[in-house]
Amino acid sequence: MTDRTPRFGANYTPSQDWMFQWMDIDADAVRADFEALAGLGLDHVRVFPLWPVLQPNRTLIRRKALQDIAVVADVAAEFELDIAVDVIQGHMSGFDFVPAWLVNWHEGNMFVDEAAIQAQAALVSAVYDAVRDRPNLIGLTLGNELNQFQLPNPAAMPADSDQIAHWLTTLLEAPVDPDPRHLFTHSENDHLWYRDGHPFLPEHASRLGDITTVHSWIFNGTAKRYGGLSSQSVRHAEWMIELSKAFATDPQRLVWLQEVGAPSMNLTDAEMPEFASRTVEAALSSPGLYGITWWCSHDVSRSLGDYKDLEYSLGLLDVDNAVKPLGRRFAELVADARAGAGTTVMPRTVGVVVDVDDDDLPTSRADLAPGGRVFERWHDLRAQGRPVTVVTSRTAADPRALADRGITALDTVPNRAG
Repeated sequence: MTDRTPRFGANYTPSQDWMFQWMDIDADAVRADFEALAGLGLDHVRVFPLWPVLQPNRTLIRRKALQDIAVVADVAAEFELDIAVDVIQGHMSGFDFVPAWLVNWHEGNMFVDEAAIQAQAALVSAVYDAVRDRPNLIGLTLGNELNQFQLPNPAAMPADSDQIAHWLTTLLEAPVDPDPRHLFTHSENDHLWYRDGHPFLPEHASRLGDITTVHSWIFNGTAKRYGGLSSQSVRHAEWMIELSKAFATDPQRLVWLQEVGAPSMNLTDAEMPEFASRTVEAALSSPGLYGITWWCSHDVSRSLGDYKDLEYSLGLLDVDNAVKPLGRRFAELVADARAGAGTTVMPRTVGVVVDVDDDDLPTSRADLAPGGRVFERWHDLRAQGRPVTVVTSRTAADPRALADRGITALDTVPNRAG
């Protein structure tokens, strides 16, 4: 894995009207937002046009909506910001945005119904064609945490793991003649890693698409169990980066920390800058890190109702584009990283072993979650300064695979008594 300086960016939540801005893009409002983000030293934004706005009918992809994505890409370029586009939103900040042709009287399954899969593939291809010639395009993510349309979502669209693999592969391969400089990937929340029985699998995240993405949130039980500024919380992102490598078949595959943020339910305002410092420093110690994209750019306006309270305070900037203390600290971390100051990449030579079955599925994904025996063993060793990563039991039995990853020692986690 390369030790290049990672990219730094923000997940773009428009300061005006949140994601509903995509219903009628105001280029001047976007311009003000991007100017403020560029002022933090960021090099990219990740954007989220809403699925029902793009594709309100299964056979209608709105030309104006595609043009709006191109407009936003061009505005980003004015401030030397590259842009990554998520296609299917999908799920955002506690709300689902599903077009009418998949719900109620027309109830369908986005993962299983072949007509729906082909419609989504057409949308991926159309969005790519709308921006493929923009020099500041990073690439596409299929959508934001679409695994949240499995249980426990009250409107779950059930699918098995083979059907999920078919859905992912079909959409990832949808763009025609893609530019090899562009990335095509997908994202999931940590249910993929931590929830037994979930049809999205670790191997999907670490083997399908051009790059692995991880979304690290300490409101998943980490902060409640250990504390918001505990070693386990500030290294949760680092843990997920290293965990994802266990299931990659390419030892050089990069990992994108695509979402990480400082939730108010677990941290006071005064603690957020420290959480950012320690989280970023820990993540930067992992080899093969593509980039860090903070969630999120702007607070949600208090004029918008019914969000969970944390959504109103996650931004680096407030709704008036004023830089918050969290934003100032993140900008300092970006500047330090680019100057070569601070964190040094730590080669990972000790592999904590995850037991897997013949299909490379963890025998207990709960072991990988907060409170799980593998989770706690890795964090205990890391707190001691050990250069730990994660390997599967299959890799642990393969000297060549260990050598390819530079692993010289293994740590097998004992089963808990009782």
